[in-house]
Amino acid sequence: MNQPEHAAMGRTESVAVEIVCRDGVKLGGHLWPALGRTRCGSVVINPATGVLASYYHRYARFLSERGFTCLTYDYRGIGLSRPEKLRGCGYRWRDWGEYDFDAALRFLRSQAPEGPLMVVGHSIGGFLPGLAENGPLIDRMLTIGAQHAYWRDYAPGSRLRLFLKWHVAMPAVTALFGYFPGRLLGWLEDLPAGVANEWGLRRARVELSHPAETRAAVLRRFAAVTAPILAISVTDDDLGTAPAVQRALGYYGGAKSTAVLLSPGDLGFDRIGHFSLFHARHAAGFWLDTLLWLRDGTNPWPDKQFGRLGQSSAKPRVDRCLGVM
Repeated sequence: MNQPEHAAMGRTESVAVEIVCRDGVKLGGHLWPALGRTRCGSVVINPATGVLASYYHRYARFLSERGFTCLTYDYRGIGLSRPEKLRGCGYRWRDWGEYDFDAALRFLRSQAPEGPLMVVGHSIGGFLPGLAENGPLIDRMLTIGAQHAYWRDYAPGSRLRLFLKWHVAMPAVTALFGYFPGRLLGWLEDLPAGVANEWGLRRARVELSHPAETRAAVLRRFAAVTAPILAISVTDDDLGTAPAVQRALGYYGGAKSTAVLLSPGDLGFDRIGHFSLFHARHAAGFWLDTLLWLRDGTNPWPDKQFGRLGQSSAKPRVDRCLGVM
């Protein structure tokens, strides 16, 4: 799988950017220009819930040094996009897809109009693209542990503990504080109440957390995404389990999806879990492998596929990197 890979000379310097959403909310992020003579397209990196965009800067730098223009950004209520007061801000989980990701995708297309437009989504970040109106603009998606936090999909051995933590304690603490004080508890970042409650009260069907009159539109937006999807699950990920990943992929009915189940041993490690794959220790392994998918849609792990693959009538619209004179 892993092939020798030489980065462009020099070190990527990101540019701080401001992204304005349709509803006027402003998001903070960083643009990572592609380096070298080869241009491979552009990539929006969607974080997991309660994780700062800065956690993904190492991977963004890795991609930019190999010909990709990348955008990292914080969802509303998080990091660079946090308001002065979280209590009463009214931000919801669904806003991250309907407004924030939608704006991020539009912004990156304006900054890098040529080449394929791709998404790397971690956890909820791999599910949010289906909520965006401009989801059909996406050419290819790579998701890692992508799911929408339905508790029955958690790993059996951890299910009760995770249910009590995220679906009992989190809503209760949120009701007490008016927002979720994740930093105080050592449970990721602080979250707006609307985000914490959507997570804590999530049901098997995600559209049920939307107003009844909008549910059909939500499903249509998911179905409108035709980009090929490579969805990664890891055997020791208690949140992004194989059933959770398959449940999320089921919403992308218009896309050809490939689900892959990797063990830590496949990548040369004893443990990976839900967050580790974006750590620099994976630069010479997993990160290199992801280039095969992002550059031309080749699955690096064909012998690790699982589940039923969704089929799309749409053909992949992009291929290979382009040399720059």
